[in-house]
Amino acid sequence: MSAHAATEQSAFTGEIPKPNTAWIWKTFWILVVITAIEFAIAFSMTSPGLRTFRNSIFIVMTLLKAFFIVGEFMHLKHEVKSLIWTILIPTALLVWLVVALVTEGSYVGEVLSHMFSS
Repeated sequence: MSAHAATEQSAFTGEIPKPNTAWIWKTFWILVVITAIEFAIAFSMTSPGLRTFRNSIFIVMTLLKAFFIVGEFMHLKHEVKSLIWTILIPTALLVWLVVALVTEGSYVGEVLSHMFSS
């Protein structure tokens, strides 16, 4: 019994393995680049005529960042494909619904404001 304890003790070197943080830094730099692109678009597209296009770009890039964060930190990219589609399809439909409601709501708001201002 003492021989077993001696071999078990000698196999342990006492060193703690270095953490694998490379994937965290990779994720960090990807998110920094996407955010920098968002800031560049925000400061370069100041024309009121490009407001809808700029907002659309922001929505798409924000969704890209959200999917990337969910895939990396919530480990969704390592799951079964059917689970991934079960989460992504309703989310995409929800985003489509919000965009459609905002678009229709702004149209109705403009029509009503012109109707009552005359």
